[in-house]
Amino acid sequence: MMGAEPLLRIEGLKKHFPVRLGAFGERSAVVQALDDATFEIIEGETLSLVGESGCGKSTTGFAILNLHRPTAGQVIYRGENIAIFDERQMRPIRRDLQIVFQDPYSTLNPRMTVGEAVGEPILFHKLCSKAELPGRIERLLGDVGLPGRFAQRYPHELSGGQRQRVAIARALACEPKFIVCDEAISALDVSIQAQIINLLLDLQEKYGLTYLFIAHHLAVVRHISDRVGVMYLGRLAELGSRDQVFGAPLHPYTKALMSAVPEADPVAERSRQRQILQGDVPSPLAPPAGCRFHTRCPIAMEQCRSVVPEWREHEAGHFVACHAVPA
Repeated sequence: MMGAEPLLRIEGLKKHFPVRLGAFGERSAVVQALDDATFEIIEGETLSLVGESGCGKSTTGFAILNLHRPTAGQVIYRGENIAIFDERQMRPIRRDLQIVFQDPYSTLNPRMTVGEAVGEPILFHKLCSKAELPGRIERLLGDVGLPGRFAQRYPHELSGGQRQRVAIARALACEPKFIVCDEAISALDVSIQAQIINLLLDLQEKYGLTYLFIAHHLAVVRHISDRVGVMYLGRLAELGSRDQVFGAPLHPYTKALMSAVPEADPVAERSRQRQILQGDVPSPLAPPAGCRFHTRCPIAMEQCRSVVPEWREHEAGHFVACHAVPA
């Protein structure tokens, strides 16, 4: 992927949610769900985001697609900052930028057949005539491994894996360039997860798709990713190639995450040392000053408690935000 052109460029992206606290909502506060994210998504790659629940992975995906209007920052696509686009301006862009959600059952209308659900975006964007629509729907279902007769079925008649295949077909219907996979396999059985992962890889090769893959399962991330970003409490801690992040992590939080990935060799698994983090993740309502990880970091320095670490490139393609990593 080195030297390839970026499909999307994210600069200083922030998303803060105002909330009301107290029994009667008498106090106002702000959830800093995403803070100052800067990175690129290269055309044709799979970039994965990992981290603990609530770290801002899904918010990042939603903000890039403008499903959550960013508080600040830029999302550059085709030379334009789509972060400031209104819904009317986003309408043609949404054909190129799609999403597959975690729970396929909640994303499919129970009153629509599979064929109607897959065909709806095709008709909305006027991609074919009504006479051509049934053939196009059948081809899309075939692409995701479903027979054409499934077009007449309703979501409740399908298994979880089949519903997720329909959701993927619906995302493909507009011939997108970029798909956010937001925990797209976490609600599925392990055997079905493997099928969906292989399906996503096959579709990427066939159509030249670019993925932002959001997940908790580090073994799956290691299998599917070209690059990996690690998030903690709304900020990117590290980003690099799969081999850099899994093989030579720089940030203490990344090291702790990677130590949790089991080894295939039972001898190596028994002998290796895990890094167990102490304490709980702070609240995004009141994140710590300085480095947000310093309250749980085993090597925190005085500087970490007051100075926000700079997001910088440590080596070619390997970015980190940590005072302890030498320049």
